[in-house]
Amino acid sequence: MSNHFNEQYNQWKEQVKKTNERFKERKEEFLNKSDIEIDPLYVPKENQVNDDYVENIGFPGQYPFTRGIQPSMYRNRFWTMRQYAGFGSAKETNERFRYLLDQGQTGLSVAFDLPTQIGYDSDDLMSEGEVGKVGVAIDSLEDMETLLKGIPLDQVSTSMTINAPASVLLCMYIAVAEKQGVPKEKITGTIQNDILKEYIARGTYIYPPKASMRLITNIFEYCAQEVPKFNTISISGYHIREAGSTAVQEVAFTLANGMAYVDAAIERGLEVDQFATRLAFFFNAHNNFFEEAAKFRAARRIWAKLMKEKYQAQNEKSWRLRFHTQTGGSTLTAQQPDNNIVRVALQALSAVMGGTQSLHTNSRDEALALPTEDSARIALRTQQIIAHESGVADTVDPLAGSYYVEQLTDEIEQEVMSYLERIEEMGGAVKAVEEGYMQREIHQTAYETQKKIESQEEIIVGMNEFQIEEEVHEDLLRVDEQLEQDQVKQVENVRKSRDQSRVDQTLNELKEAAQHPNSNLMPYILNCVKVYATVGEICHVLRDEFGEYTGM
Repeated sequence: MSNHFNEQYNQWKEQVKKTNERFKERKEEFLNKSDIEIDPLYVPKENQVNDDYVENIGFPGQYPFTRGIQPSMYRNRFWTMRQYAGFGSAKETNERFRYLLDQGQTGLSVAFDLPTQIGYDSDDLMSEGEVGKVGVAIDSLEDMETLLKGIPLDQVSTSMTINAPASVLLCMYIAVAEKQGVPKEKITGTIQNDILKEYIARGTYIYPPKASMRLITNIFEYCAQEVPKFNTISISGYHIREAGSTAVQEVAFTLANGMAYVDAAIERGLEVDQFATRLAFFFNAHNNFFEEAAKFRAARRIWAKLMKEKYQAQNEKSWRLRFHTQTGGSTLTAQQPDNNIVRVALQALSAVMGGTQSLHTNSRDEALALPTEDSARIALRTQQIIAHESGVADTVDPLAGSYYVEQLTDEIEQEVMSYLERIEEMGGAVKAVEEGYMQREIHQTAYETQKKIESQEEIIVGMNEFQIEEEVHEDLLRVDEQLEQDQVKQVENVRKSRDQSRVDQTLNELKEAAQHPNSNLMPYILNCVKVYATVGEICHVLRDEFGEYTGM
């Protein structure tokens, strides 16, 4: 074997040794059902090693991280099983969180309702009919206190799918932690905070791009100093894929957005290694098993090269693409919903084989309604069966060395790089978004896919082939209409009971700070939150200063 290969191999062994000193391996020995010992890592035979292997595939935990960002991956610890949940009131969602934690979930993931996502309070006319429908309604710190009641924030990692008002919800989380006696330096989790994909694919934006980028870099800067263990952004390909993109477009547009955030933070005056270690990503997992696994491998390799070569990051942690995965919501069918259990299992397996750090598995009934407790439990059990029964977590990167997977990884990388070069020529992701380039690419792909489904060139089992007569589904979760009225009353009670002069003072201070481009708004937002200013009140102050984005 080459000297370079041997050097890397020995370095990997040392990394594993150090990892095992920190986190004990899950088993005394790893054996399959035939009592054959499972090695931690499989590598090519001596006569198969070449320079391409060393440079492009290499070892887990080593640049370019094709085989994973940790040297021993799941041999020490499984991925975080983070089931996405949120509906109705903060009290109801807290009950669902505690149920899932009791069932073995290892991290929280919060879904917010539409008014919260676009910065309106539950009693705003714009919120009518939407309160608590697609997530939990959070209007003030009081709701966040209820949402997290009885959940120790120094022990549980929390992911929040929030974008335009991400700064406000993060400040609420910090304030609740402080009330629990947990210093902000110790809290862990992730805020999505990815506004570019909102302009591209999802639509829950508030402010124009420039102002939005300011808020995002304010969060980077503040958390680097004050909340160092919190992931400041989850750069999301998930919604790009849900809008109809291919796997290649998902990776390309996500990484292009990631580069835009890095550029904005550097322009703000931050050193790349100050913030890049806390960047995280969020990808989709669809049905084509090998394409998805190869996609994750390619994404890791591309990001590592970009951070090391383009941005000259010195800290190896800045090179590592850490990502959460959610199975494909758009792949779920209302017809024969039990088929979705099988789809989700395959998708989840591709994410695990691709080396995800955390995973959400969708529930079988999500094409019809919010998931019931039974459906959420089956989705969680799917992850647990993969972890504990399948054996795929017993060795690192079992797909490496597959001729198909390695070539597919290379081809995905080449196509992604072609997109990135095109976007760079246009002036970067923000410019490409403003000109509608990514949106047009996704719309064209979605149109072509729909034509294939309608012509049965692409078979969706139970939907356009293998149909059966089905009864109406009665056992679906419905949000009580009374909830909206109760939530409106709660907001009114908060406004009556708080110190209004303090609220007015903090909102005015935020308004003044917003007028100075170099001011970091996070401390001002935190002050507003602590005196029970509402999400809507804070966002309206910023709307007045920044304006509201109305699309292309």
